[in-house]
Amino acid sequence: MSTKDILAAGTGMGAVTLKVANLDRMVAYYHQGVGLDLLAQEGSSAILGRPGNPALILEVAPELKHAPETAAGLYHNAFLFSEKSDLAASVYSVARKYPQTFTGSSDHLVSEAFYFNDPEMNGVELYWDRPAESWEWQNGSVKMGTLYLDPNRFLQENITEQGLTDTGDGDAAIGHVHLKVGDIKTAKEFYVDTVGFETTIEYGTQALFVSAGGYHHHLGMNTWHSAGAGARTPALGLGEVSIQVPTADDLGALAERLTARKVQMRNTGTEVTFDDPWANLVKVTAAA
Repeated sequence: MSTKDILAAGTGMGAVTLKVANLDRMVAYYHQGVGLDLLAQEGSSAILGRPGNPALILEVAPELKHAPETAAGLYHNAFLFSEKSDLAASVYSVARKYPQTFTGSSDHLVSEAFYFNDPEMNGVELYWDRPAESWEWQNGSVKMGTLYLDPNRFLQENITEQGLTDTGDGDAAIGHVHLKVGDIKTAKEFYVDTVGFETTIEYGTQALFVSAGGYHHHLGMNTWHSAGAGARTPALGLGEVSIQVPTADDLGALAERLTARKVQMRNTGTEVTFDDPWANLVKVTAAA
């Protein structure tokens, strides 16, 4: 694969859109629980994140129902915290206010992560990255694991006095998005060969992790519950995945790849939108 077929270093994730049934309940979870700032709320939608850096868009869709677990769509949204203390404050807040939503925690070697389900059963990961220089790479693959992480010990070691009452204002952005897909071969052909991510880990027919610029992963895809799933029909849950490339030239190069591979898209000149093979809507914009 030539460099013109690869997403530029500096590519990252933007705000994820969720279609929701109950806006007030979902805003309360992500604002009062996770600790995201409520940046805007008007009518049937709300935007949360940090000032100047939205991470989550909630849109009410009363006409939609939940899809079955076996359908393609969202596995989890992963919110990346820049400091361990900020992660600890957020985890403590959710665990205290919404204890029934906690589903587990893991040391992934490159990161430490805590997992929840929001009130509408969308997967949520809250995590912190270890320094990139400590990540181990071999033949283009990053070493990741799923080791036990004691949540109580993590909180004891990293919570601050302020964190006991305040989730703080440190960075809290979408670090990666994990999708449920129908098969890994098709996922790789689309997200690697066409969109231009690079494979960082591949687990046979079960999971694929891809990134741009040497990150451990910007997108994860798995078939653990969704093997054989076809295109999604409109449902609550994932509305849109957002990716941000560094420049307009990078956006143009992506549009050329999509055109060459006959992927239907909408190109306004400032953003490119398209569906993946499972009808997950993807929007790509340029930072500059």
